[in-house]
Amino acid sequence: MANVHVFIPLCLVVSVAWCCRLDAQSFPTPAPPQARPIYLVGGTIHQGNGTVIEDGVLGFAEGKITLVGKAETPFDRTGAEVLDIRGKHVYPGLIAVNTTLGLVEIEAVRATNDDEEVGSINPHVRSLIAYNAESAIIPTVRFNGVLLAMVAPRGGLVSGRSSVVELDAWNWEDAVLKADIGIHVNFPVPVRQPGAQDIDRKAQDEAYTKQLHALYQLFREAQAYAKSAMPKEKNLRLEAMRGLFDGSKKLFIRAHHAKAIIAAVQFAREFGITPIIVGGADSWLVADVLKAYNVPVMLEGTHVLPQRWSDDIEQPYKTPALLHKTGILFCIGGLPQNWQQRNLAFQAGTAAAFGLDKEAALSAITRNPAIILGIEHRVGTLEVGKDATLFVSEGDALDMRGNRVEYAYIRGKRLQLTDKQKFLYEQYKAKYGQR
Repeated sequence: MANVHVFIPLCLVVSVAWCCRLDAQSFPTPAPPQARPIYLVGGTIHQGNGTVIEDGVLGFAEGKITLVGKAETPFDRTGAEVLDIRGKHVYPGLIAVNTTLGLVEIEAVRATNDDEEVGSINPHVRSLIAYNAESAIIPTVRFNGVLLAMVAPRGGLVSGRSSVVELDAWNWEDAVLKADIGIHVNFPVPVRQPGAQDIDRKAQDEAYTKQLHALYQLFREAQAYAKSAMPKEKNLRLEAMRGLFDGSKKLFIRAHHAKAIIAAVQFAREFGITPIIVGGADSWLVADVLKAYNVPVMLEGTHVLPQRWSDDIEQPYKTPALLHKTGILFCIGGLPQNWQQRNLAFQAGTAAAFGLDKEAALSAITRNPAIILGIEHRVGTLEVGKDATLFVSEGDALDMRGNRVEYAYIRGKRLQLTDKQKFLYEQYKAKYGQR
């Protein structure tokens, strides 16, 4: 065996070496805890609650915000890192809601998709334990200020449970900000497909009735189960739903059509639950119902087509302003593909261009989702005592012409702003002498 020679093609050696080099450059190491106080001085501070401080100062230590005020506010500089950010803007970390970020890597490769479980009713499924903190997509979304994500399952009638994670961690245990916040339901659609034949309409009606019956049966069983402190036999599905009936867990119901939204609200109220409508394309049409029962809405972005052919082509752009005017708590997110979360700020910027106040548009991707998810005591706005999860942009973060993230922090930890695209960009700039 000592005389056996193994021939390894040179091209293979080069390929492996190149991949290792690329991986080392494009997957940033999670940041260490904040070591000393940091003060950002001279920039425009957008607090996320509608307040804007020109020429301000923001300080944080040990991962918590300790100072928000005008630049002339005195503070102790001893041992601190003081950054001059005059002309720049400070924002709370953006929150991507109802996303498969970290669950899906390459959509066309089934082996990299872990967002959907086998079967139709899976309230016990936890998206958190499938979350891949080392996904190559995560660094790309941080470049546009997305620092937190609500990772949610897909598929079936009852998809499972979602959790909120920070987008800088070694694993899902380190990433979790709030685990198993709620259960996701895809509400049956009580609308017949246009142009369907009588036999098809009958099949659609039967399918709707069957799904609705299954949903009611599940919730009745879960409600009865929740009333038993010590059930004789533990049922994982029903155990996962226990928190829905005492308010410790949230119910996210995906519904777009006006009839489906009303039916979903009525369904939840029968069990004493105030749901959160996900999608809500027609929410502007049933705003009175949503307002009457204080039902929040998670819009699935603004860069989408209208719900029906008869709608105004610009309706998705206008919906956030209409909901805001009505006083409905809403947020913007749930973009179709996980990689599209990097465009979250621009989705809000489009809403601002179609009637929504600019700071209200910022709140729709920071403060509002934090309130809806029950994490507003930690993130969503730049206020003393909250987590120092924020970023600094050279210009207007809601405008692709101004969004240039220079610094980003999660609980005071300064992130490495690098990814595969940036690595390749810098590499080929050097190749063609553009440095």
